Amino acid sequence: MVINDHLSFFAESVLRGKNEDEFGVRFPDMSEVYDKEEIRKMKTIIEKHTGIAREGVYAYMKGPCYETPAEIRALRILGADSVGMSTVPEAIVAKHSGMKVIAISCITNMAAGVTDNKLSHEEVKETADRVKGQFKEIIKEYLIK
Repeated sequence: MVINDHLSFFAESVLRGKNEDEFGVRFPDMSEVYDKEEIRKMKTIIEKHTGIAREGVYAYMKGPCYETPAEIRALRILGADSVGMSTVPEAIVAKHSGMKVIAISCITNMAAGVTDNKLSHEEVKETADRVKGQFKEIIKEYLIK
């Protein structure tokens, strides 16, 4: 999934503390963290490799545990399309530093309560291992374009 926005208000901001002005302003604008042109480029590449490119809102939860079914229901109501324990802090810091940001996420498992299956880190690793070659090719093509 190409990330076009995120939710991160369940965790402390990575920008807390003393601001280093040479890296960015104290209160950076977060109205467009993920660059629209870069999203378009990435979606084109993903569609070429997989036939479909999904785009959506990524909810950041700090973990290290999976969310409860109630948390997943709440995140859906708030507009999340996926949830994970990474990406958003890095995106915030990159935007703060004036960088163009693009992010994709390999969706490796269904969230709690979506199915009756128990969540398993083994399932996550198996899915990641199965698609890593394709994922690498997508990243390589994006970087050379």
